[in-house]
Amino acid sequence: MPALCRDCLALFEDAARCPTCRSPRILAHPELYDLSIAHMDCDAFYASVEKRDNPALEGKPVIVGGGRRGVVSTACYVARIRGVRSAMPMFQALKLCPEAVVVRGRMDVYVEVSKQVRALMEELTPSIEPLSLDEAFMDLSGTEKLHGAPPAKMLARLVKRMKEEVGIKGSIGLSHNKFLAKVASDLDKPHGFSIIGKAETQEFLWDKPVRLIWGIGPAAQAQLEKGGIRTFADLHRWDRRDLSDRFGGMGVRLWHLARGQDHSPVSANTPVKGLSNETTFHDDTNDVDILDGHIWRMAEKVSARAKAKGKAGRVVNLKLKRANHTLLSKRLSLRSPTQMADRIYRTARDLFDQVGDQGPYRLLGVGISDLVSEDGADLTGDLLDPDANKRGQAERAADKIREKFGVDAIVKGRSLR
Repeated sequence: MPALCRDCLALFEDAARCPTCRSPRILAHPELYDLSIAHMDCDAFYASVEKRDNPALEGKPVIVGGGRRGVVSTACYVARIRGVRSAMPMFQALKLCPEAVVVRGRMDVYVEVSKQVRALMEELTPSIEPLSLDEAFMDLSGTEKLHGAPPAKMLARLVKRMKEEVGIKGSIGLSHNKFLAKVASDLDKPHGFSIIGKAETQEFLWDKPVRLIWGIGPAAQAQLEKGGIRTFADLHRWDRRDLSDRFGGMGVRLWHLARGQDHSPVSANTPVKGLSNETTFHDDTNDVDILDGHIWRMAEKVSARAKAKGKAGRVVNLKLKRANHTLLSKRLSLRSPTQMADRIYRTARDLFDQVGDQGPYRLLGVGISDLVSEDGADLTGDLLDPDANKRGQAERAADKIREKFGVDAIVKGRSLR
């Protein structure tokens, strides 16, 4: 059976240890040389960056998030063992893990690290479809002649370089389509490398829960369970037309995924239609102060990504999901495009105020859409808000100060809510 050493990258026939360096970190699979669709996911990305930049945090449970009334952005694996999860209220996370070190997020730094990782991926293939700052699909079809090595070896080299040159770890999923590659990347975290081959697809999926499917959240899972669908085996018992009649377009997708079929390409050149950030609360909330803090933090994250990509949005979007899973969405077209956190926040907050008291809410999202180049963005004054230009200048000045002295040099009080 073909095998690969994940430490020295030697290729050989299956063995308990690498014959070259004697490492036990062996990846062996019958289709090792044949698969080329990959999903790379950085492990506990924000927390990993914080540990990289502060060695004193190594081995400690680290939570990245806001103040005590805020929520967890991410947690390292030490904290996750204690039950801490993303979007969990901070007070609850600290009850589960009182010894955790809480670090305020540094989005500008995370964006820069993401760019470094992206540059390493681009050395392997131009076919990259980013999903967020810390994960992406890659299609390495036809790259073996270029690199003189199969995709599996180049992917192992990628995560090795990420660790050595960037200082963060990542996990790889390798398969014959995007759906299975993403499933595989979650099988052996952290710092894992898993493969799902064509020959084993049906057997692998058969007894797995349908929540493995990307996009199947608690609401969709509950809807499927009403139809007696909990596993992929349950899906196989449904006719394609019946699934379509019961669940619409999602039903057709489920029929294909149940059989391990995903024909969607890695879309490297698909234009970005919007930038957004959202979170699902551990407990439904109607607390305006908590929701306001979330709106600001999301506006900051969307703004940081827009600035990193050189984009601005003509439309600000607000998304709310109520406790009964019904969605509320509001959008406002701006007189001129923006990439500024202050303007995104104020617009999103106005949209929230228009919704009124319809909570409690279980999910909140903020974003911008109808993206254009940042050239000419945020130049138009606002007669109804004469201080807008001053706040914009202050935000640009704050960005420069953070670039020079670190992102914690200036922090707004509302970000601590």
